[in-house]
Amino acid sequence: MLTSRSQSKVEAQDLAYIAVFTAVIIVLGFVSIPVGAAGVPIVMQNAACILAALVLGPKRGTYTVLLFLLIGLALPVLAGGRTVVYALGSPTVGYLFGYIASALVAGLIAYRVSSKNSFLAYALLVLAGFVGLFLQYFFGVFGLMARANMTFGAAWAAQLPFVIPDAAKILVIVFIAFAVRAALPSLRRS
Repeated sequence: MLTSRSQSKVEAQDLAYIAVFTAVIIVLGFVSIPVGAAGVPIVMQNAACILAALVLGPKRGTYTVLLFLLIGLALPVLAGGRTVVYALGSPTVGYLFGYIASALVAGLIAYRVSSKNSFLAYALLVLAGFVGLFLQYFFGVFGLMARANMTFGAAWAAQLPFVIPDAAKILVIVFIAFAVRAALPSLRRS
């Protein structure tokens, strides 16, 4: 049982982890490569949202993404120097909701991983990463349909140029998450 003093320390650590990963997501917003007719760039922020979940778990990972989006209401922290308010009216709006869903679900899967079997742990982190990416695509489809007047099929097809780069990003962040979790096992609190 935690005393109030140790509980305060845990809460302070959680806030620090959330702040650090929020900063990572914001910094990676400076990496943006325009692609395709839909106006959706290749970004690193989508991978960073999943990375936060793989390392911090569902609760802290989701809080990280929510804090990032909250900051983005007033400051241009999204890829391309945009605000969340601007993105709400753009074809990328669905991806913002996908960031939240991916953090929650990828974090839930990642925190089911036991550190005892490293092959299984790595495989489940890969699964969590790709499920998170799928959720970003899924929500992104609805943003493209609503804001770019695309059909369901056209919206899915518009994402094809992103599949290989995003898959590569997932493999990189899984490697990073696995290494961080091995180096800092105390992070594995829900």
